[in-house]
Amino acid sequence: MPLARHAILIDDDRVIVNRFDFAPGDETGPHRHALPYVIVPLTDGLLRITAPDGSESTASLTQGLPYSRAAGVEHNVFNGGSAPLSFLEIELKDR
Repeated sequence: MPLARHAILIDDDRVIVNRFDFAPGDETGPHRHALPYVIVPLTDGLLRITAPDGSESTASLTQGLPYSRAAGVEHNVFNGGSAPLSFLEIELKDR
């Protein structure tokens, strides 16, 4: 599968702000989140999420409706829809 486009917009002493842009079917690649994070969808869309044990789930994104997750999450994230999708991922550094 092709990888989503990724850009680091901010990386300072408090946060890392990443932008991800997915064509249909694109993925992030398997990864583990070392920091707690907030996702801010820039588009509506459907994520397909694969856990390390191979189990799958889906999550609907609504433009502008953020959600947060704790550090330690491991997964691979795919654009599970038929349209491009984008989101900001804001990783929260310890102070």
